[in-house]
Amino acid sequence: MSNVILKNVVKRFGSVTVVDNLSIEIRDKEFAVLVGSSGCGKTTALRMIAGLEAVTSGEIFIGDTLVNDLEPKDRDIAMVFQNYALYPHMNVRENMGFGLKIRKISKEEIDSRVQEAADILGIHELLDRKPKELSGGQRQRVAVGRAIVRKPKVFLFDEPLSNLDAKLRVAMRAEISKLHRRLGATIIYVTHDQVEAMTMADRIFIMNKGIVQQSGAPMEVYAQPANRFVAGFIGSPAMNFIEATLVSENGVLHVEAGDFRVQTPAAFSSRLESHVGKQIIFGVRPEDISLHDPSANAGEGNTVTARADVVETLGSEIFVHLSQGEHSVVARMEVPEHPLTVGQTLQVDLKMSKTHVFDKETSQAIV
Repeated sequence: MSNVILKNVVKRFGSVTVVDNLSIEIRDKEFAVLVGSSGCGKTTALRMIAGLEAVTSGEIFIGDTLVNDLEPKDRDIAMVFQNYALYPHMNVRENMGFGLKIRKISKEEIDSRVQEAADILGIHELLDRKPKELSGGQRQRVAVGRAIVRKPKVFLFDEPLSNLDAKLRVAMRAEISKLHRRLGATIIYVTHDQVEAMTMADRIFIMNKGIVQQSGAPMEVYAQPANRFVAGFIGSPAMNFIEATLVSENGVLHVEAGDFRVQTPAAFSSRLESHVGKQIIFGVRPEDISLHDPSANAGEGNTVTARADVVETLGSEIFVHLSQGEHSVVARMEVPEHPLTVGQTLQVDLKMSKTHVFDKETSQAIV
C-alpha cells in the first residue's frame, strides 16, 4: 500500500502557523492535487511528506509506516522540484541514474531502469546531453525520469510546470496524466494553478491559510463549493459575487440588490427560507450567463438588463464585462451572430439552477 495519511499536522515557523491541523488521506494510486494561492501552505505540506521540513506536531504515514523521524532517503518517495534541480556537469543518463548509484544499485540495474524511463518519456536521444543543451520541457522530462527510476511508493511534484510557457504547460499536463495511468502510482501534486488541478486530479484539496477548505473530485468541488473562497478560486474566470438581500413576495424568493433582482428556483426554497430578510452573497459563474433568448423559455425572473463595458474576443468564445448600477459581472458566452459593442445595453439570462448563495457572515454555502 502506498497511501499517504496526515493526521493533525501542524507546521510553525516561529509564531507563524503555516499548516494548521491538516488531516487528509491520499489513497493508493490516486492523483491528488494540493491547490491554493501563494502562501497557503501547500508546498510546506509537500515538503513535510518528503522529510525536507520537520513536523511541528501531528503524524505522517506512508503506507503503514510512521515517517516523522525518517530521513528523506528512507521514505521511499521521489520528488520533482519546480526548478528541476539537475546536476549541470552530468549528462541526462548520469542525472537519471545518480540517485540509484549512491544507493549502491548495480550498474546493470541502473542502465535497465534508465532505459525503461527513457522509453516511457521518449527521451532516448537526450541521454548523452548536458542540462544546458535541453529546453525547459526536456529538462522537466528528465526530472520526471529521475523520479521514475527510483520506483518509489509515492511521487511528489512541486509546481513542476510553472517555468514552462503556456502551450508547453498544456502538453505536459497531458503527459503527466498519461504517466500516472501507465505507472499506476500514487502522485501528490502541488500547484497554484486551478486549471492544472481541475484537469489532472482524481481529487483536489483546496487550501487557504494552512487549512483545507474543501476536498473532492474536481467537478464535485466546481459544482458544489463549500464556501465563498472555494467558489471564487475554482473556475476561470472566477465566479461573480453580488452582495444582496433575500426577500419573499407572495411565497416566492428573490435575490435583490438595488436594480438587480432575480427569482430563486423553487428547489432552493427550503434551504433559503431561514435567510429571508438577511444579507447574503449571491454567486453566478460567468459561463452561466448568456444573451437573452425569448424562444428558450428560460423561466420567469432570471433576466436582467446590463451594459457591456468591455468585450474580450477569444476566438470560439467571448468574455463580456457587464455592469448594472454599482454591480459588475463577467459573462462567458459563445460568439454571437451579431458582434457586441462597448456601451451596448443587453438583456442576459442567468441559469438560476446553477447559481449559489452564501451566508454573508460565515461565507459558507447555503445552496
